[in-house]
Amino acid sequence: MPQKISRAAIFEALDNTVIHGSGSSLMTMKAVKAIDLDEGRVQISIRLQETYKEQETAIQEQLRTTILAIPGVERLDLDFEWEKLPSAIGAEKQNLLPAVKRVVVVGSGKGGVGKSTIAANIACVLARKGHRVGLMDADLYGPSIGMMFGVDAGTGGPQVSSSGAILPLEKYGLKLMSMGFLIDEDQPIIWRGPMLNKALNQFMTEVEWGDLDVLFIDLPPGTGDIQISLIHSANVSGAIIVSTPQDIAFLDAKKAIGMFRAVQVPILGVVENMSSFICPNCGFETPIFGRGGVRGAAKSMNLPFLGEIPIDMQIRTTSDTGTPIAALRPDSPQGRVFSDVAEKIEKALSLSIVKQL
Repeated sequence: MPQKISRAAIFEALDNTVIHGSGSSLMTMKAVKAIDLDEGRVQISIRLQETYKEQETAIQEQLRTTILAIPGVERLDLDFEWEKLPSAIGAEKQNLLPAVKRVVVVGSGKGGVGKSTIAANIACVLARKGHRVGLMDADLYGPSIGMMFGVDAGTGGPQVSSSGAILPLEKYGLKLMSMGFLIDEDQPIIWRGPMLNKALNQFMTEVEWGDLDVLFIDLPPGTGDIQISLIHSANVSGAIIVSTPQDIAFLDAKKAIGMFRAVQVPILGVVENMSSFICPNCGFETPIFGRGGVRGAAKSMNLPFLGEIPIDMQIRTTSDTGTPIAALRPDSPQGRVFSDVAEKIEKALSLSIVKQL
């Protein structure tokens, strides 16, 4: 009677097979789609992005070495399926923001991790230090920059210059543009891809940004054609990745990292948001989602770790009331957290140090 094959041993072998450039194993990337056992035969189906196709031989060799060594395994069949990257990846790059010295995109791969909060506060820090800074809200379906700066369509949207250019709103030393400035907050945007791309192009070509040292672009969630088309429309200097501490959240962040690498955008670093909860009454800090996972993952992927942002009532309330903490109370403990992150970005971008305002 054939020896029974241990599924646990197969899972362990798959979990020890790390994909170079991702810092993750086949199991953590959820790349294993099926495992079939038939007496001494093992058949494994694997699905990966085309970005990793050149590693197929190395993956096969590692799996054959480890799995064929498992008692009872006589034969191993591996089926690879390659997930096509968005068609826009191969598109020709252009620069629709020639007057902007540096463009930095802020992404995560998913929504709800605090990209807008990070982007808004970092931008405020750099503007306060005297840099010429802009912030574009590219999340057209769920724009939030307007609320964070206390501006909406009802309180006065952008004006148009005599030449027909849209003048960005200015607040806390920043130039701002968001779809939230143009439509009511309860009005849904029911647009398809081409319309979204056209709107984003207008934000770049028809908004009078002027000469900026850096323009931050708060990307929409996901890693599809819209994000990549936007990246191809400007000379992007780098990307900031935002993730919460949970492993499942960083899986989506890794997809964003893979996208930026595929389009050759340098990654300035990774920020862990909601790293811990600080009690507003006693000040006790609790890592309710775990802690250190993003830092460790960044290290394994050879990416800079920019810092940890806690869950803090003052950060939330100031964002909700239109006064980012980095602008309202820059010297508070919460404000200094964003200052520390911003200074690392300032250094990575080689921004000239200017006199503190």
